[in-house]
Amino acid sequence: MSRLPSVPDRGFAQQVTMFVGVSVLAGLLLAGLLLPFVGAAGLSARSAAEGFQNIPGDLRQVPLAQRTRILDARGRQIAVLFDENRIVVPLSKMAKVMQQAIIAIEDARFYEHGGFDLKGTLRALITNTQAGDTVQGGSSITQQYVKNALIEAANGDEEQIRAAREQTVARKIRELKYAIALEEQLPKDKILENYLNIAYFGGGAYGVEAAARHYFNTSAADLTLPQAALIAGLVRNPAAYDPVDHPEAARTRRNTVISRMAELKMITPEQAARAKAAGLGLKIRPTRNGCANAQPRYNAWFCDYVTRLIETDPAFGATPEERRALLRRSGLTIRTTLDPTVQKAAYNAIVNRVYPTDRVASAMSVVEPGTGQIKAMVQSKGYGGTGGINYNVEHKYHGSQHGFQAGSTFKVFVAAAALQQGIRGDHTIFSPNSMTITEPYQTCDQPVRDTWTVSNELSSEHGNYNMAQALALSINTYFAQLEKETGICEPLKLAKAMGVKRGDGGEWRQVKSFTLGVNEVTPLSMAGAYATFAARGMHCEPYAITSITTADGRQLPVRRANCQQVLEERIADAMNALLKGVIEHGTGAGRANIGRPAAGKTGTTQDRKDVWFVGYTPQLSGAVWVGSAKTPFPLRHIRIGGRYWNDVCSGCLPAPIWKNAMKTALDGVPVQDFAPAPGDLIGNIFNTPQPQDTPPQPVQIQPQPVPPKPSDFSPFLPPQEPANPDCSMWWQLPQECRPPRDHDEERSDPLFP
Repeated sequence: MSRLPSVPDRGFAQQVTMFVGVSVLAGLLLAGLLLPFVGAAGLSARSAAEGFQNIPGDLRQVPLAQRTRILDARGRQIAVLFDENRIVVPLSKMAKVMQQAIIAIEDARFYEHGGFDLKGTLRALITNTQAGDTVQGGSSITQQYVKNALIEAANGDEEQIRAAREQTVARKIRELKYAIALEEQLPKDKILENYLNIAYFGGGAYGVEAAARHYFNTSAADLTLPQAALIAGLVRNPAAYDPVDHPEAARTRRNTVISRMAELKMITPEQAARAKAAGLGLKIRPTRNGCANAQPRYNAWFCDYVTRLIETDPAFGATPEERRALLRRSGLTIRTTLDPTVQKAAYNAIVNRVYPTDRVASAMSVVEPGTGQIKAMVQSKGYGGTGGINYNVEHKYHGSQHGFQAGSTFKVFVAAAALQQGIRGDHTIFSPNSMTITEPYQTCDQPVRDTWTVSNELSSEHGNYNMAQALALSINTYFAQLEKETGICEPLKLAKAMGVKRGDGGEWRQVKSFTLGVNEVTPLSMAGAYATFAARGMHCEPYAITSITTADGRQLPVRRANCQQVLEERIADAMNALLKGVIEHGTGAGRANIGRPAAGKTGTTQDRKDVWFVGYTPQLSGAVWVGSAKTPFPLRHIRIGGRYWNDVCSGCLPAPIWKNAMKTALDGVPVQDFAPAPGDLIGNIFNTPQPQDTPPQPVQIQPQPVPPKPSDFSPFLPPQEPANPDCSMWWQLPQECRPPRDHDEERSDPLFP
């Protein structure tokens, strides 16, 4: 063995440490890499060598954890999810100077040894002892890769991670055996590539590509000499040499790497001098992890929904842990249906009228008819991680506990069921202002026989109404009687076929007040259901994910819309004609008119605890809900969006939100109209004579001009106290009248004492 260089006198203890270290390394070489420990264990050299040979040599190399990207429909990044921020790149996309820098400081003889470099290790031991610091690496790059690979294979298992890091002889021997075997299996360039992709460089960056982006906002392929030297210097101790927290230590370490590169003649002395004189040149670009950091921020809840679709679907893994690992460690590219134009329009429409700090919340989902693609999903409340609620979706996807009662938006299912049963749109029923119903109603099980008292919103609402007028004005007593004719079962079956889901996934309440929306549902399922009308009876299950591509380019199967014809085209066409009346003549008049063919329905629940507007055009279907963010309470005498409201109604708050969102989303989109309604289904819907013994009723409803926006105000100005004029006879008042009072509140229901 060659004579070792002399060591300056640094004290007896340090010299002894060096001597012991050198002796151990020499013993490893002479005794089959195990003899230094034979004496302590009382073993023979032969048994030691046999023990080394019996150690498994096949290293389990799992795919490196990589970050997942979620993209919108245009390919723009919404969010990044990861346990380890890593972007795997081939060696050909790593700057040559980066490869040289890591070899110089960690394993100068990397291309000369076979996995373990005794000469290099001895040199590093002496050099580091002389310097009083870790100037050069002691383990080979192959050994370091093995250690990192064992940690990666642990997949978060703390016990396995501790075993891979423990400072014991057994661990070093096992690591060494793996390294020697790996050198026989892989070429040197592949080992170097694997190492530069697996190593941690601080700042949450794993691998040189993520490190280059984080520290210098560049790629690994474009790193300069000073940049590469700084990154290479970090791998030994990322915290101590962090250039953000410890810039001087980072500069010193970087210059050490540069000096070593010059010593090995990888660069010239002139290049080294220029590189050392350069500043750190940091351009920190932290990678925002998770949906809480979605860009723009209002995409967070849609992002959350996408992640929960994967985490709850057994198609992506047998256990929740497997599905989470797939999502956060597999480098997926998830392309979604989100349309950034529609999303921004919906968000602005909501937050301009319902502030994030208000006691109430608002949510809106937009679905494309005929495809089921979810184009927007927003709400007024900010993303609160696990502490927040996605008001748009079911409970199992991080939605509210139960969902929200739908109010009179459910009348459409009774109307459609009536048309299916041959009841025409001009079917006229005398509808008193209030009535008590004792007759049984047929359900899908057994008849319900309870007594139900139901009232209209206004005292003036009584008389003869046909179906179109009753939908337009939301006459409760009309639909209470129409539901008796249709039964509850058929409207329920139709609602389910059109995709309506209870927010809690529970059993449907088959009660007489079904038509008034006593079941708790979600904005997303209501938008999808009304999209069925727009698509002429074709229901497409709303979906958010169009493709999932793995890091190696494989396509994972994703759930599609499963479009099915659930309603005859002619029935859907008739419903479109009937529901256009709501916007043109009824409770949505003016407040939901978007200047193109559209249809929809208002909805208000008992005591105004929830208000809705669900509307659609042939291109988009949107559902807007406004209600309590926590415990339900009546939306009366309350300030929302900087404005005081005596009574919140569906026509005066969610309808304008829908209007503003849809007008902006459809700006520049060609105007389409609905298919003509068959006359034999709708009849003469706006010309029904009144009985002589009842006061004249508003059966001749004329279209009104679009009134001014109800809230042309700045949220930054002091809120005004509106006069709230009486709009009870709103169809006779001039357009200056404030938003029409709602006409679909259920006045009395034994289910709501």
